[in-house]
Amino acid sequence: MTAGKPKGRMGPRSGLLGLFALFVAGKCSYSPEPDQQRRLPPGWVSLGRADPEEELSLTFALRQQNVKRLSELVQAVSDPGSPRYGKYLTLEDVAELVRPSPLTLHTVQKWLLVAGARNCHSVTTQDFLTCWLSVRQAELLLSGAEFHHYVGGPAETHAVRSLHPYRLPKALAPHVDFVGGLHRFPPTSTLRQHPEPQVPGTVGLHLGVTPSVIRKRYNLTAQDVGSGTTNNSQACAQFLEQYFHDSDLAEFMRLFGGDFAHQASVARVVGQQGRGRAGIEASLDVEYLMSAGANISTWVYSSPGRHESQEPFLQWLLLLSNESALPYVHTVSYGDDEDSLSSTYIQRVNTELMKAAARGLTLLFASGDSGAGCWSVSGRHQFRPSFPASSPYVTTVGGTSFQNPFRVTDEVVDYISGGGFSNVFPRPSYQEEAVTRYLSSSPHLPPSSYFNASGRAYPDVAALSDGYWVVSNHVPIPWVSGTSASTPVFGGLLSLINEHRILRGLPPLGFLNPRLYQKHGAGLFDVTRGCHESCLNEEVEGQGFCSGPGWDPVTGWGTPNFPALLKTLMNP
Repeated sequence: MTAGKPKGRMGPRSGLLGLFALFVAGKCSYSPEPDQQRRLPPGWVSLGRADPEEELSLTFALRQQNVKRLSELVQAVSDPGSPRYGKYLTLEDVAELVRPSPLTLHTVQKWLLVAGARNCHSVTTQDFLTCWLSVRQAELLLSGAEFHHYVGGPAETHAVRSLHPYRLPKALAPHVDFVGGLHRFPPTSTLRQHPEPQVPGTVGLHLGVTPSVIRKRYNLTAQDVGSGTTNNSQACAQFLEQYFHDSDLAEFMRLFGGDFAHQASVARVVGQQGRGRAGIEASLDVEYLMSAGANISTWVYSSPGRHESQEPFLQWLLLLSNESALPYVHTVSYGDDEDSLSSTYIQRVNTELMKAAARGLTLLFASGDSGAGCWSVSGRHQFRPSFPASSPYVTTVGGTSFQNPFRVTDEVVDYISGGGFSNVFPRPSYQEEAVTRYLSSSPHLPPSSYFNASGRAYPDVAALSDGYWVVSNHVPIPWVSGTSASTPVFGGLLSLINEHRILRGLPPLGFLNPRLYQKHGAGLFDVTRGCHESCLNEEVEGQGFCSGPGWDPVTGWGTPNFPALLKTLMNP
């Protein structure tokens, strides 16, 4: 849908021109994101002011309707005890529910038309509008904004952003949630590569995690692969300025995929796939999603941002709102500190994740690689939760290590595994019992001032995150670690379970958490040893939360025991 040049008359412009004039004069305005962090991220530098005539792509999040009703429907279609369980909404159903009011659509389109916005495109749900403006027009439209060119990150990514707060006319307060493309910088990878340990002799040992190690630990047989006869599919999303190469995937499968049926190439790439060097993160996502979810059609969302002013994660959300037929499982290795994002932005993104859950999509997010995190608030240390890991509408995946790093043994906590309690979202009802039990029984709780005990607790599950082999740029690379590894592994196994459900005529798993918590982690190996990292001070001495029996905020319910998990999740 194109909104920039609507057909027919838009009506008199005089009222809107008057509003625009007031806006330019700085009167009658409000700030949609007053609490958005506007500090320059570490490692980024300014290259100076952007050219006034340079073109920007900005995304306007329009106010949705019936969000509470959407939340009720997510609960109904995701709860196995509900008569509506598995009766997911179509994209058209979601659009009918949340579509902005005619007044919102009319007001925002007229405002942008008068401002000179061009090539405006909407999505099926009509709740986002992406338009092109010059820097000069954008700075007039968004009072207070001042766009600069920035460069940063390991890949020397370029971005056009404004670190200054922006304001909109008060008349738009009921109609616009936020404007994307101003403050939020592209993420950087948190993957780590450890030096290869020196091991005397290798009989009976493994020298790093490979698909065969994963399949052995999680009890998959050679028959636990996709059938190739269903419309089942899975996807990973990439937001870094890096890409996977088909030749790396082929070499990875040649080296490590010889003992199970698999697909040799990605079925579909959505977005731009660059021609530069492959990135380890991108290679890892694809190689382990396609080896855990073996022989299942796989999509890759490659969203580096088509322009320096775009936000890659936001672009992925727009794609979800514009495609009727999507893969059932999506794995995402992306996160930001909750406190670095505006409450308006977080709540709106949470609604987008809710829309996906209503449609029966299983979204898995990495829990992060900073343990409980740490930051200072008014001179006092607190743990630092991550978003979207803290969203109550996604399944968050933590990380583990082998107890003996060179043998396929029981798992313990990987000290980097992200986890904790949201400062934004209250604890959802589905995890009330599990979290209450942990808080009342754990002998190693940090001081209560460090975390919000009533917040959404995460992760929900975990998988191995330490010591992976990856092929990138034709080179096998050992000892790559991070929850960016555990997330596609868990996602691939859920895709295999979806395959069984589809063949039996059952709906796909959809939003997993209500069922996962009702089953008290049945089908998962409970991880009960180890703690993750946190603030390096005298009070907690670098220790965050510790794992224990049942659910915990380090490894969730635990890691997959595939035959048992399949049995648990095959009940209608």
